Amino acid sequence: MQSRKFRVPQRKTQRRWRVPPALKRGDEVFEGLGLLDEVTGEKGLLLWQSLRDALLWAEAPEGDRASLFAADAERVRMAMLMAAAPAADLEEPLAALARMVGEPNDTSEEMVSLACRRVAQWADEQGLLTTALSFAQAAATVTPGDASAAFAVGQLARRRAEHARAETWFRRAIALARQIGDWPTYSKSFLGLGRLYMQRGKLPVARKFLIRSIRAAQRNSLHTLEGMGLHGLFGVAVESERPEEAQELARAAFEAHAPGSPELSRLAQDVAYWWITQGSFARSLPVLRSTLRHLTLPSDQLTIYGNIARASGGIGDRDGFREAWDACHDLLAEAAVDDRAAQTLLDLAHGAASLGLWDKAETAARQALETGSRRHEAKIRFSAEALIDSVRHHRSAETAKRVVKPAVEEAGEMLAENFVRSLNGVPA
Repeated sequence: MQSRKFRVPQRKTQRRWRVPPALKRGDEVFEGLGLLDEVTGEKGLLLWQSLRDALLWAEAPEGDRASLFAADAERVRMAMLMAAAPAADLEEPLAALARMVGEPNDTSEEMVSLACRRVAQWADEQGLLTTALSFAQAAATVTPGDASAAFAVGQLARRRAEHARAETWFRRAIALARQIGDWPTYSKSFLGLGRLYMQRGKLPVARKFLIRSIRAAQRNSLHTLEGMGLHGLFGVAVESERPEEAQELARAAFEAHAPGSPELSRLAQDVAYWWITQGSFARSLPVLRSTLRHLTLPSDQLTIYGNIARASGGIGDRDGFREAWDACHDLLAEAAVDDRAAQTLLDLAHGAASLGLWDKAETAARQALETGSRRHEAKIRFSAEALIDSVRHHRSAETAKRVVKPAVEEAGEMLAENFVRSLNGVPA
């Protein structure tokens, strides 16, 4: 079948650009306080001191850097490093920051920025989002003209639900990327803004930014980013309850992604979750199980197992539900997955309610309500409150499979088969 290219409307007016400032502080009393809450002991102190020194060095005039640190600062820092005994992937960038305090005039901005970004990456992999955000922002402060560094700050701030800070960094990244012709970062930053406004529930604004992301990607043959933008528009269509448009956008995004890519796996998971909300539980399960070996981060695994639990409950599969329930609680206990916890707990509650496991359902729904309230996730909070009310009356909140046009149903079945084939390495 011939592929149908998804077209977005083209912009007809020119825009004047300037690089806006960005928010650098949230609600913390002083810089790095959240880091000390996340990482305690000698390692936490070492990270905090390294962060403070990198920011001090970055913000000082170049001619004043030689007088910033004491003569024995590098020796003291290396002693702290040896005492904390961090893992190898953290030790190397922290050692580079220790050398910075010993040779402040002979250290390049690129080296300091890279060291901060590597610490941020380590922290992100450990689920330490506050620490990751602090060091990503330090990297962007060291190299203020780096669009990709500004984008990284926006991403982490969005994941921490710091919406105001995230928006300012995305807008800064857009302006910087435009100035230097960094079109991948330009497209990704509009995508970040689109996702941010989706989180806020402002769908028309989200759609506008996503279209601009896709437009930039199509102009510069950035097919992966085009697919990610179409994926975002799919989410807007779902939230706007336009199933036919959502189905078409899911197909277009599938065709834009490379087989077996992480982006395709995330699209497959999101489309499968949409099918769950439509009552197509059986269709979603093989797609979700096919994504497990591709998305191995604890946060991704948590989301997938939560979806599997909900779908298994929907078809009455108690064994499948129990296995997914246990996998979720293992991940919640062992990994820092706070940004995914509320939605996963809500999915577990739905699955339990579908099976008539009322105590489990109420416990999970209350945990989802508590987590969602703490993170200011209004949609999850309202959904959890409604589910708790249903569970108290021993009613499942899941609906029967919705009636859709035969053509849409057939297209959904075909797309599910294509997802599974592609994720399993078979040409779709």
